This record gives sequence, C-alpha cells and structure tokens, in this order.
Amino acid sequence: MAHLILGIESSCDDTSAAVIRDEYLLSNIMAGQEVHRNYGGVIPELASRAHQQNILPVVDQAVRQAGVRLDRIDAIAFTRGPGLLGSLLVGTSFAKGLALALDKPLVEVNHLQGHILSHFIKQKDRENRHPEFPFLALLVSGGHTQIVKVTDYLKFEVIGHTIDDAVGEAFDKCAKMLNLGYPGGPVIDKLAKTGNERRFQFAKPHIADLNFSFSGIKTSLLYFLRDRVRENENFIEENKADICASFQKHLIDILMDKLIKAVRLTGITQIALGGGVSANSGLRTRMEQEGNARGWTVFLPEFKFTTDNAAMIAVTGLYKFRQGLVCDLDVAPVSRAADMR
Repeated sequence: MAHLILGIESSCDDTSAAVIRDEYLLSNIMAGQEVHRNYGGVIPELASRAHQQNILPVVDQAVRQAGVRLDRIDAIAFTRGPGLLGSLLVGTSFAKGLALALDKPLVEVNHLQGHILSHFIKQKDRENRHPEFPFLALLVSGGHTQIVKVTDYLKFEVIGHTIDDAVGEAFDKCAKMLNLGYPGGPVIDKLAKTGNERRFQFAKPHIADLNFSFSGIKTSLLYFLRDRVRENENFIEENKADICASFQKHLIDILMDKLIKAVRLTGITQIALGGGVSANSGLRTRMEQEGNARGWTVFLPEFKFTTDNAAMIAVTGLYKFRQGLVCDLDVAPVSRAADMR
C-alpha cells in the first residue's frame, strides 16, 4: 500500500511544504525571505514572523499541486531541528495542529538526516539514481560540516565533524569581508569561475582524524586582506575574482582531504554530497573529478534539493513512518544537532 506523506520544513529562513507518495515527489513548494538581505544575514525574529505568514499558503499550495486531499495524508513529517528555535517552533506548532485536526500521525525529522536522504527522492520520468548502502555522505552547510557513514535509511554514524565553524560560515564570512552581500556563497562561486585559484595562499588547518576546522582560514583571510589593503586601498576590488577562487579552492581542499582519508579508512566508495554548500559548482566539479580518478561512485543532489526543502523532510518521514517511528504531540523543537535523538 502506497503511503502519502506531507512534509513541513522551517528550520531557518525558507518555509517549505512537500507531498510524496512513497518516494515519488508530487509537490515541493518553497517561500523565501528577502528581508534578510538588508541585514547581511538571517535575523531570527524576522524569520519566525515570516514563517507565520508563509506556512499556511505554502502548505495549501503543496497539497493542491499534489492533487490530493488532506484527509488522505497518512502522516505529517516536520523538521524538529537543528535550526533556529523560533523558526522551528512555527513549523512544529503548525504540524501539531494539523495532525490533531486531521487525527493523523506526526513524525519528527532531523534536518541533517533529511539532507542525506534527499538522494532517495524519486521524480517521474527521471533516472532516479541513489546511493547503495553503505555510503559516505559529505554534509556541508552554513551550520554543519560532517562526514557521515550511512548503513541504512535510518542508521547514521558521524565519523568526522567540524570542531569550530562550518564551511558555509567560512564562505559567508569571506563574502562579508569582500562586501559581496548576502547570501555571499553564490557570489563567491560565480566570481571564482573567472579567477586564478592558485594565486593566493591561506593557512590550512592540521586537525587529527576526520574532523574539520575552518576558523583559522577565516582569520588567515582577514589578516591577508588587512595587510594588502594597507598597501593598496583598491586591492580587494582589483583582485576580487582571484581572492574568491583561491579561498574557495582552499576550502574545497580541506573538505576533499578529509573525504579521501575517510574513504581510505572505511573502504566505502559510494559517496553522496548534501547540504546548502553542495550547490557550489567548484565543489561539485571537484567531487566528480576525484570520483573519476579514484573509482568512486558519486551522487550530487539536484540544486532544488540543496536548499532547505520539505521534500527531504517528507522522504525521511516516510522511512520513519514505515518503521512506526511516530511522535507524541508534546514533542518540542531543538536548536542543536546534539539534542536530536
């Protein structure tokens, strides 16, 4: 019997709702929040208010586009965390109210697991490739950087993680130093395509095991720019593309060095990329190059599944629902990954 799942995502500044029938995607609606551009970053209070305005029309549109009736939904999956607590509270509260009104089961979803399992979303008239178990997931976003060993749909083991900043935060801080606006990651990616990635050198961390660190390279960039601007006040503007290309290459080098080590230690050659930074074209190209050179089978998410989307929440909720992993109405959102079950 096919299962119909409604997914709701509200972990940061994107409100999203999706409907899937088994793994097949019927709809995936998103509403962004342009207000944060004026502040150079996400303002939590403004984000939660925007979610309150967006969530009802987004869910309504997702259900209509899917061509289903709400009372035919088998379960409602929602992002419990990690994320901004106020934003999560909006999605959690809406999911609870809807579950209570419809008398439907409620399924809590770890946002990070959703990014990993986005590779199992199926779409009509597509090839629908997905990793085979076990596989390694390189999870890269503004808040998290992890290498995860995945042995089944709901069996995850974090074997490497950042000990300070996430790689996405390093991109954002670089963009802020260069006055590129928010969000800066896509701008850096675009400028890097026309720059010389080998022109400038920045400090690389020496961290044990499979863990990452990105705080040092941010500091290295800060001091580099400070010293060069003292010599030439127009240095940044005259060399912006080369700075972006060089900095981006260093970040990707850090990620790939640890991933190559993880493959060597585990013997696993099925590799999946996930998270917001997985939209970066330099990283995607490097993943494919390393895969071809080393005999990996590489899986890159579609760009629409790199953002915080409800389709990944719905498919993760599907796998939990199949195993009877539903939650009570007293479930509360959590802001940190360490708080997740």
